[in-house]
Amino acid sequence: MKKFVKDNSLSIVFLLIFAGSLYAQFITGWHHHNEELTEKGIASLSKQAYFKSGHFIQATFENWESEFLQMFLFVVLTIFLIQKGSSESKDPQNENPSDRSPSPLRIDAPSPVRKGGIMLALYKHSLSIALLLLFIASFTLHFYGSLKDNNHEMILKGQPQATGWEYLRSSRFWFESFQNWQSEFLSVFCIVFLSIYLRQIGSPQSKPVDAPHYQTGE
Repeated sequence: MKKFVKDNSLSIVFLLIFAGSLYAQFITGWHHHNEELTEKGIASLSKQAYFKSGHFIQATFENWESEFLQMFLFVVLTIFLIQKGSSESKDPQNENPSDRSPSPLRIDAPSPVRKGGIMLALYKHSLSIALLLLFIASFTLHFYGSLKDNNHEMILKGQPQATGWEYLRSSRFWFESFQNWQSEFLSVFCIVFLSIYLRQIGSPQSKPVDAPHYQTGE
C-alpha cells in the first residue's frame, strides 16, 4: 500500500483536492442559491434537489468544459507548434521521444502497441481523443444545465421557456463559455512563456535552474 501511494501520490493528492473543492462548491452553491430563492419568496431546495438543478450542473460543467478544451488544444498544438526556450515545447533541433515510431518488440510496451493495426492507430492518438470526448461531454452537460437553469428562471418570471436551439444562440450561454475559455488560454500562455525565463527547482515542468533561456524542452 505504501508503494502504491508513493507511486501514485500526485494523482491521489489532486483527486483529493478535486473532491474537496467539488464538495465545497456544492455546499456553498446550495446555500447561495437558496439565499437567492428566499429573497424571491420561493421555497428552498434540498441538497438532493440542488444536485439535480440546472444551477449546479451549469456551474460545474462550465468549468470542466474549459479545462478539457485547454488540455486538448495544448496536446494537439504542441505537436506542430514550437516555442523556443519553453520547457513546454518540443525542441526543434533534436528528435523528440514522443515522435518516435512505436516498437512492438518492446516487452513492456502497452498492449495496443504489441497488437498493432487499428488498435495501435487509435492508441497513438488516444490522449487527444479522450480529452476531446471529455470536452464534448462537458460542453453538452454545461449546455443542458444552463438551459435548465435559464428556463427555471423564465418560469418564475412567467415568461416562455427557450428551446434548445434558441438557447444555443443566446448570448448568456456563450458568455458563460468564453469567460472560462479565455482564462484557460491565458494560463497556458503564461506557463509556456514564463518557463523560458523562470525556473522551479525540482519540478519536471521547469528546465534545470542552470539551463540557458534558449534551451527548449524539459
